Amino acid sequence: MNNRVAPKVYGWCPGALRPMMSGDGLVVRIRAPLGRLSGDQAQAVADLSHRFGNGILDLSSRANLQMRGVSEEDHAPLVTALQDLGLVDADAATESRRNVLVAPFWAAGDQTHSLAQQLSDALVAATDLPLPGKFGFAVDTGPAPVLRDTAADIRIERNPDGLVLIADGADRGLAVTPTTAAAEALSLARWFLTHGGAPDGRGRMRPLIARRAPPSAHGATLTAAAPQQRLGQIASGRLVGLEFGQIPATSFAALAAQGALRLTPWRMLLVEHATDLPPLPGLILDAADPRLQVSACTGAPGCLQALSNTRNLARDLAPSVPPGRRLHVSGCAKGCAHPGAAPLTLTATGADTFNLIYNGTASDQPAHLNLSASQLRAAPDILTKGS
Repeated sequence: MNNRVAPKVYGWCPGALRPMMSGDGLVVRIRAPLGRLSGDQAQAVADLSHRFGNGILDLSSRANLQMRGVSEEDHAPLVTALQDLGLVDADAATESRRNVLVAPFWAAGDQTHSLAQQLSDALVAATDLPLPGKFGFAVDTGPAPVLRDTAADIRIERNPDGLVLIADGADRGLAVTPTTAAAEALSLARWFLTHGGAPDGRGRMRPLIARRAPPSAHGATLTAAAPQQRLGQIASGRLVGLEFGQIPATSFAALAAQGALRLTPWRMLLVEHATDLPPLPGLILDAADPRLQVSACTGAPGCLQALSNTRNLARDLAPSVPPGRRLHVSGCAKGCAHPGAAPLTLTATGADTFNLIYNGTASDQPAHLNLSASQLRAAPDILTKGS
């Protein structure tokens, strides 16, 4: 018997202007322009997290920053403070529409930077574009795409001949130029709506492409994706990891004192121009740290959908995850921390009980039912037996 409990599906993501209630208060999500916070902005956000939230910040899988534990009465003054920092849109509809993920390795004035700004501006102006709440764009025009494994419905990438616009799930794209890319991206979004991609106001591009071919003009080849990103020094600064994508606001402020922060979809921050960084709570500096092989959602009691605490178990099991494999510990069948398939997934079925799934998502058929957290801690080799 499979004891999975169907979680509530909201069909939208929280924002700053439209927060979502969770088990520890409102979740307020900040969509930083171009995925970057100046040092002053980041330190101010850390201060606001202490004043209005619980002092914990989350980095989402779409490179947005989440403030947790905000009370309903504190929401309005928090939004005002964020507006003063230039981090909030004019209204909730604009905030939802301006859902642009930017490859974090851009330099000021380069093609990724300029196209991301053009696309963001075009989406702000497109008040007639009723896209689903989760529908998003990615601007990823480096030598090889680094965001291919990150959820996005419309992508702007590069191939050997120039820029290419891609409907997520397609194996071909549309050749575009720096002048036409943003407009063509919006045209593709309208094609998605016109062809039934969001019949009930919800939907994503990939299922639509699975049902039908992309537009006939899409014939440009795609470039192979870049290898998975690793922690360490890069040309523009230092990539550091966050334990399960979460960091205390005090550590966030300390990082911001070292340089501007770029948000990534890999549970990592890029600290601009930084080299040596001090060890800080919640920070991962070693590329071999086993916690980097584990994904875990907020879990109970912080999430109303979660049936169990997740992160304590994930932390304890991390050293037992074989090299090159990934463990996903999910508080419910939605699998928010790792929506795709993982080699090993534990999905909560109750307080401290989990189903074990091999090579699947949190909602897939389990191989083992109702394993207790204590049983998994005592014999972590259960994870890989039969996998």
